[in-house]
Amino acid sequence: MVKALPLMFQGTNSDVGKSVVVTAFCRIFAQDGYKTVPFKSQNMALNSYITVDGKEIGRAQGVQAEAAGIQATTDMNPILLKPNRDNQSQIVVHGKPYKNMEAGRYRREFFQTGLELQSLSTLSQNYERIVIEGAGS
Repeated sequence: MVKALPLMFQGTNSDVGKSVVVTAFCRIFAQDGYKTVPFKSQNMALNSYITVDGKEIGRAQGVQAEAAGIQATTDMNPILLKPNRDNQSQIVVHGKPYKNMEAGRYRREFFQTGLELQSLSTLSQNYERIVIEGAGS
């Protein structure tokens, strides 16, 4: 049974303000007394945030967790794509480097595996509000 009420923000491009809006809503819900958590299933970013257990997530999700007054975990951003050259990224899964992959290979070989991660379900059992950031492009 899903406990948390989700709210998702989407945009048509990267860099249109989704992260800032999600951060604001994390703070607003937390200040209103709701146990709140950010979530972005897959983030592409070079800037990472290190969790208390030494794992990597997207910097934006780390800041959003701070806004919600909670410690960041890899469930908040289970897949981090760190571009390392044209059309290739390092795939970080639950905070640990998995492998480097080109975009097409990632889509063919890993995308379904990523969909099967249970992070959103885990968060929904432990929080009252989930503020979800969609992909931008």
